[in-house]
Parts: sequence; structure tokens; C-alpha cells
Amino acid sequence: MNPRNRNIIIAVVVVVIIAVAAFIGLSHKSNTADASKNGTKTVKVGIMSGDKQDQAVWKSVAKTAKDKYNLNLKFVYFTDYNQPNEALLSGDIDVNAFQSYNYVDNWNKAHHTDIVSVGNTYITPMHIYSQKIKDISDVKDRDSVAIPNDAANESRALFVLQSAGLIKLNTTDATKLVGLPDITSNPKNLQIKEVDASQTPRALSSVTISVVNYNYATAASLPKSESIYMEPLDKTSAQYINFIATTKKEKNNKVYKEVAKAYASEETKKAIKTQYPDGGELPAWNLKL
Repeated sequence: MNPRNRNIIIAVVVVVIIAVAAFIGLSHKSNTADASKNGTKTVKVGIMSGDKQDQAVWKSVAKTAKDKYNLNLKFVYFTDYNQPNEALLSGDIDVNAFQSYNYVDNWNKAHHTDIVSVGNTYITPMHIYSQKIKDISDVKDRDSVAIPNDAANESRALFVLQSAGLIKLNTTDATKLVGLPDITSNPKNLQIKEVDASQTPRALSSVTISVVNYNYATAASLPKSESIYMEPLDKTSAQYINFIATTKKEKNNKVYKEVAKAYASEETKKAIKTQYPDGGELPAWNLKL
């Protein structure tokens, strides 16, 4: 090819690239301007695929966010406890709301991450359910027990069993993470089975008792009134408060804090009371333990 013609072709290609880049840039500016003119900011919120009550509460939160802060909450639903934090860290969502402080502490240590809270949401005591007995005192020798298998909820469940007088652990400090090896006394020789937290209600058909997180109990239509034991609320319960989470670098993000404020409102408090009249879920942003 003639060097002169080659230089002409190169010059034309450069001009085309610059023109395309300029067009894309103008389009981006136009979209940004439209978003700014509209004034509404969209926040992707990762939550668990919950029951109708939970969805009703979040619907109330979304309305408050829209009315008071001009925020559009876009919900992204997940089915297991590992997904929301992975999505948060990858940037697929802006915040998530599914976990308690003891859960995130364990997650951060295990994954070397820095997920933090921007505001508390609610607390739900764990319950022990059974289809075979009516009272916790009816537990017999070698009865089977189902507990969640993720570290944070397993530890919590074991402390629930200890508070119910069924086992003894090597500590009474519920802020410490414990597992099956930390059981020092099991006088009834209970057969403890670890299952996914979401499967603890389903396990009731094959075990004597099951320690169930409240969100999974309500999803399985297990009312608080049918539980045979409820986790006591005390000063150690602060670690079980749920919250709206983001990464440390976004901790002071004004928009994310407004999402937390939308949750911590009188409207949300009323929605929780309406959806959970049995008091199984409690507002936690001003909770005194």
C-alpha cells in the first residue's frame, strides 16, 4: 500500500473514533442531565425472597423513601444468605438488608471484607418449633434437633438451646461464636442436625424440635403462638439486630443513609405492627435492651 494512502486511511479511522466517542459522551451527558432534571435517584436494595408480610413492610419503606427523599428503591431478591453480600461487594446492588451484626462480623472475618451498617432495621427472636411435642420440657433422651448450619445462626441456635436448658456450652457469653464442638454437656444425648437455615421449618417432619429464624418461620406459616420456646431478649441480643448494609467506603453516602431513615420511620413501625401483630418482629432502630 502506498504510504500516503495508508496515512490517509489512518487519519480517517482516527476521526471516526473521535466522532463516535464524542457522540457517546454527549449521549451520556444527556442521560445524566435527564436524571438530574428528574431528581429521582434509584437505589438497588438486596433483600431475601421473603413472605408477604416482609414485602408489605418494604412496600411501606419504598413509599416513604419516595415521598420524603425522592428515592426509587429497586429490590433485588435473593434465596440464600451468601448471595446478598457477594452482590454488594461486586457492585450489583447498592445496599442490602438481610443480616444481623453477628452474621456480618463472621462474614467480614471469613472473607476479609468491610461491610458496615448505615442503620438498624428490626430484630426477630429465634423460636423452637415442634410437630411432635407441645412443651420444651417434653424433649426426651436422644431426640433429634435441627439447627441452621451457617456459623452465625448455628451459634445463636446453640445459645437458644442452652437458654432452654437442653445443653451446656463452654461459655455463657452469647457474643462469642460457638459450634457443636463447644457443647460441654448434652444430658439428653440430643442428636443435633445442621441444615440450611431456610430448611429448618421443613426439617420439622423428621426431627423432634427445630430452631428456626423468624423470617423462615413466617414464610412457612409457623406462627409465633405455636412455638414451644422463644429466645429471650437481653443485652446480648444487640448482635442479633438486623440492619441496612453497605461497604465501608460508602458508609457516609447521603443517599444510603436516607434509605435507612426511610426504614426507621413511624410509617415502617406501623407497617411492622400491622404485618406482625404477634410481636415476632420488632422495630430495632430505637430498641433499648
